[in-house]
Amino acid sequence: MNLKSLLARPFASYIYNKTQRNKANALTDQEQIFKQLIKQAQKTLFGQDHEFSQIANYDAFTTKVPIRDYEQLKPYIEKIKEGKENILWRGKPIYFAKTSGTTSGVKYIPITKDSISNHIDTARNALLCYMAETGNYDFASGKMIFLSGSPILDRVGGIPTGRLSGIVNHHVPKYLRSNQLPSYETNCIEEWETKLDAIVAETIHQNMTLISGIPPWMQMYFDRLVQKSGKTIAQLFPNFSVMVQGGVNFEPYKAKLMATIGKPIDTIELFPASEGFFAFQDSQKEPGLLLNTNSGIFFEFIPLNEVDKPNPKRIWLKDVQVGENYALIINSNAGLWGYNIGDTVKFISTNPYKLVVSGRIKHYISAFGEHVIGEEVEYAMKQAIEAHSANVVEFTVAPMVQQGDGKSYHEWFIEFETLPADMAAFATTIETALRQKNVYYDDLITGNILQTLVVTPVKQGGFIEYMKSIGKLGGQNKLPRLSNNRHIAEALQPWLLR
Repeated sequence: MNLKSLLARPFASYIYNKTQRNKANALTDQEQIFKQLIKQAQKTLFGQDHEFSQIANYDAFTTKVPIRDYEQLKPYIEKIKEGKENILWRGKPIYFAKTSGTTSGVKYIPITKDSISNHIDTARNALLCYMAETGNYDFASGKMIFLSGSPILDRVGGIPTGRLSGIVNHHVPKYLRSNQLPSYETNCIEEWETKLDAIVAETIHQNMTLISGIPPWMQMYFDRLVQKSGKTIAQLFPNFSVMVQGGVNFEPYKAKLMATIGKPIDTIELFPASEGFFAFQDSQKEPGLLLNTNSGIFFEFIPLNEVDKPNPKRIWLKDVQVGENYALIINSNAGLWGYNIGDTVKFISTNPYKLVVSGRIKHYISAFGEHVIGEEVEYAMKQAIEAHSANVVEFTVAPMVQQGDGKSYHEWFIEFETLPADMAAFATTIETALRQKNVYYDDLITGNILQTLVVTPVKQGGFIEYMKSIGKLGGQNKLPRLSNNRHIAEALQPWLLR
């Protein structure tokens, strides 16, 4: 054990104990954050427009501040880009996190002096809680990958602007810089496959102990390493013991990742976004992600069946129920107010407040009234993978609306490492599990309105080629799990197994 590992012990214990206190004080902390946010933003343009000086409680807040998406917040963002101060939060943002949306094009999410610690400290706290609980401090002495977008920042309205991961790269603590890979020069490479090859070259002979990224990226990285070395990841990196992942549900990727690694290792799941770092896995012994209730964000929740209503029901943390799907709404010291981030969550515990990410509001299938969501198709896929010992690389689901006499159905586009021995049985297992999860889908099948789902295999590497064709290969780009149309299905045609 080297000096870094030794020094991590007391700090890990301190953060772990602080996290336990935060669990117990979640509601008190949220109330306090709510009051602080309203007070500190009273003199901003947004605060004046929405009469923050008259807001004394949460009920008053919901009458003054409507739910917004980026397009509705954009007029305020444009004023910040013009160089104006005190618009959404005190002063000016210290960064814009540049991200792309499905309907808004490029989005510029403010990060303020007050909010930057939410992004930096939460990732650190997740690792320290892991250390304190498991006693695994040794990985701190090895090399770690914190893959990021390019750390080169542009300026918009005089404000440094770039991908969130590139911004965070500038805040990696000095004591971790010597452990960090890939190099700054490699992180600056924009073209994904060139960057991936450079990462492989830099890391293949290193003592890698921690690797982080979204699961599809890590699978690509591992596959390249195996191709180049002829070894499993465990053979290449015998001290590799921690994998940090987030951005998508891990379960559909888990079996193949672990098979490629060649040994079981611990995983830490995170729930970050450009708008904030919302939750993290604080324990290897308990499921779910701990909501980040003491980090500058006041959370609201809208029951999923209320989302499309003109005046949806809004609740705060004290009123959430276990097992119900909610749209996640945030108010933060970055200046985001009543902001719908587009993700849905489901609480699995309220003591402490732990959740799972259940999907995206816009990623669903309801072409026939079934409203199938991401959580349900990922559950069904998990059942099929386990029942048939299959390795799935990637998948997406789309409706097929028949115009003639045939019945409509859901089409599952799946890339397998090896095709299941009995594809019909694999499809039946998915079908059964999905019907168990979604009563509306079950009713449509039972009523003979929909025919049973169809599995369409995708060529190996097909999803990579598709993502490359639309300029979204690598980094933090993710394939939508569900679509309510055939856009992705049609674009995938060149890479289908015939």
